[in-house]
Amino acid sequence: MLDQSCVVAFTPSVRAEQERYGSRRQYARYEAAGGFRTALDEATAAFVGTVDTAFLATVNADGRPYVQHRGGPAGFIRVAAPDRLLIADREGNRQYVTTGNLRDNAKAFLFLIDYENLRRVKIWGEAAMREPTPELRAALGPEGDDPGLLRVLEFRIEALDVNCPKFIPRKIGADKVLAAVHGLQDRIRALEEENAVLRAANRFDR
Repeated sequence: MLDQSCVVAFTPSVRAEQERYGSRRQYARYEAAGGFRTALDEATAAFVGTVDTAFLATVNADGRPYVQHRGGPAGFIRVAAPDRLLIADREGNRQYVTTGNLRDNAKAFLFLIDYENLRRVKIWGEAAMREPTPELRAALGPEGDDPGLLRVLEFRIEALDVNCPKFIPRKIGADKVLAAVHGLQDRIRALEEENAVLRAANRFDR
């Protein structure tokens, strides 16, 4: 019997493809061992608090998928509970595709990725747009005080999977690159000044 946590991903068609390509036995053992996690543990919750990039997938009433990028400073995804995430929703391009899709179909998917440390987490669940009540604003932390906050995306976790780092391209944020470059530039200037002093002293010694 298929573990309930795996139902979100391993449909009969998916299991048939696993059988066809030789991985069904592997995932049958995975299911027998408990399947996907259904809530964040301490390590995964800490990871969620570090990501600055996420992709949110929804589906409309006709079954057409839509993926929206979500980003912000580390911690923009708030862990309200082991099975509940909150994301501040602000003014965008005003298409409201995600908002409309969630009215038709609450099923949603979050893909979180950390390019620098080669980590990614897949999260299945249900989501809804909520009005920013005082309680939700407080749960958002500093972002709850933003006057530009329009809604709060509430994401209820049903299952999650931590992926291997294979094929993730390593990328480092521009802020860290610039900090490293500025540090090297400062060091080069200091060495050039030191070198000039040593050259001048060498001339006088002669």
